[in-house]
Amino acid sequence: MSLFDSLRTAVDGALELSVVGSFTRVGPAVRRRLFGWEAFSAGQMNGQVAVVTGATSGLGLASATQLARMGGRVVLLVRDANRGQRVCADIVASTGNPDVSVIVADMGDLEAVRRAARRLGALPRIDVLIHNAGTLSATRKVSAQGIEQTVAAQLIGPFLLTNLLAGQLTARSSRVIWVTSGGMYTEPLRVDSLEMTEPDYNGVTAYARAKRAQVSLVEMWAPRLLRVGVTMVAMHPGWADTPGLRAALPSFRRVVAPLLRSPEEGADTIVWLASGPFADIPAGSFWLDRGQRSPHRSPRTRRSDTSAERERLWSFCLDRSGISSEEAAALS
Repeated sequence: MSLFDSLRTAVDGALELSVVGSFTRVGPAVRRRLFGWEAFSAGQMNGQVAVVTGATSGLGLASATQLARMGGRVVLLVRDANRGQRVCADIVASTGNPDVSVIVADMGDLEAVRRAARRLGALPRIDVLIHNAGTLSATRKVSAQGIEQTVAAQLIGPFLLTNLLAGQLTARSSRVIWVTSGGMYTEPLRVDSLEMTEPDYNGVTAYARAKRAQVSLVEMWAPRLLRVGVTMVAMHPGWADTPGLRAALPSFRRVVAPLLRSPEEGADTIVWLASGPFADIPAGSFWLDRGQRSPHRSPRTRRSDTSAERERLWSFCLDRSGISSEEAAALS
């Protein structure tokens, strides 16, 4: 390693340790120059199909727009049909790419997920599946199937959809990208505590636990998927100024507003993972700002993330999703 490489690795490491420097807009501003990030180019996604959940605002909208700008065929999975159609029209108008469409699906409603999967089944293949949908609720809610809503929308729904799309994902070397959150660094993996009950419910904690579960699921699932040609990874976007953040954490936003990333800055690594060379993206890896990161920042979370607990997480996902052994077989 050259002196320059050692220096920029040290600067990047110092940013990561600082948290604030890494998670705010300072992170991409410094790292873009430090590592000479290449800009995305028109035509880079030509011939590729990308499915983006939660695509009507924030990171999902920014990702979908950029992928369409790069020539991809983009399918937006959204909860609100009218809003989805408006966003779709806006993306087409702003990018000049007419190959953008909408499928309505609440990722927390497993029947809606199954309906969406049947419609997506008409596609000959899916090159990129981006699990971005998810909100932080201040009050406890349950899905149509009786699952705590945060867990349903951010863990069980995406798990089910990925399995149901096995045919499209394995038709060609594909990528599955989970958009998680730096908040997961605060919570250990404890499957019994994933679905918080009413007396002790806290939306921020529920969100962080679901995000921790996402990262652990990716790490354990990815090696199995690689055998059938699917690369699964996770990333976190840092602190981005999205509608979800404004609604869920208004006090936090007021304090750090000048340092928050734009949705486009937060989504940069999503798009980079979706469009970059496969050889540079190890299965099961965890990313921020185009760099692979550790999924743990404390011994407490590392100790909790055992093989036994991960197997319990796998069983939990199978049970809550109601997936059949036949449906799960292709990707397990």
